[in-house]
Amino acid sequence: MPLASRCERVSLRGAALTVSAALALSLCASPASAATVGGVIGWGKPDFGVTVPPAEALTGVTAVSAGTTTVLALKGGTVLAWGANNWGANEVPAAALSGVGQIASGWGHELALKNGAVLAWGNDWYGQTDLPASVTSGVTAIATSYMHSLALKQNGQVVSWGTRTDVPAAAQSGVTAIAAGGDHNLAIKNGGVLAWGSNVYGQAAVPSALSSGVTAVSAGFQHSIALKDGRVYAWGRNNYGQATVPDAALSDVVGIDAGANHNLAFKANGDIIAWGSNVVGETFPDPLPCGPVFAVSAGDSDSFGLKEDPTAPC
Repeated sequence: MPLASRCERVSLRGAALTVSAALALSLCASPASAATVGGVIGWGKPDFGVTVPPAEALTGVTAVSAGTTTVLALKGGTVLAWGANNWGANEVPAAALSGVGQIASGWGHELALKNGAVLAWGNDWYGQTDLPASVTSGVTAIATSYMHSLALKQNGQVVSWGTRTDVPAAAQSGVTAIAAGGDHNLAIKNGGVLAWGSNVYGQAAVPSALSSGVTAVSAGFQHSIALKDGRVYAWGRNNYGQATVPDAALSDVVGIDAGANHNLAFKANGDIIAWGSNVVGETFPDPLPCGPVFAVSAGDSDSFGLKEDPTAPC
């Protein structure tokens, strides 16, 4: 869905950008996008070709998930994978070539959800792909990060495996959303955020404003973000400004995702907002990508979005 034909692109080359500032990656007014199928766009770390989606990921994709060195996309129930192939992360098993409903990419290990059962492949150094018996049926959501994974059961129970297996009593029922971070986890229950695990930088210390009305959560390596009433909240480690929410993310936001040290969000009109680390252009690339997008995924040092037509001019 192209922008207005006379919309001029602002050049930011040479401009200063503080680590706590946001970059609105759609720099012109973009139309609202109701798309749910499109193609992958990527920017940031060029290693292993992760930011150059394969041809089959440029159309028909409904979900994208960025891991540390591998990216997953979901197309017609089939999992696509590209990037590094450490530990066989790109070797999608036959079971994940049809009927898959969700995907989650981690640290060389990959997850997919099919008919209520979790599929896993790739790195198993810490038991990331050793699935508990309880996740072979009745699962409604999956999440993974560096060395552990989460699943959400139909009764709202969270299951965890890998390096972190603990689940607090409050997360044993009634949970509606989950997010796995570096060594901490987030969940939504009755509209409020639950957090557990490492709290060295306050990443598990949930702000009081998030006790109700929260619609989404996402966990980075050592920071956390949440979405409430169209506004992004962030807490935890802030060495790259990843926990300093920019003005652009204080209203009209409909989707979020936390990477290792940066964040992505997108607004109701499809505009992308990025802030935090910019070591390899994960928030401030050249050239600039643009929306409208209908999904985002932040990886280790790379970023991805889904756009109805990834070839459309800005």
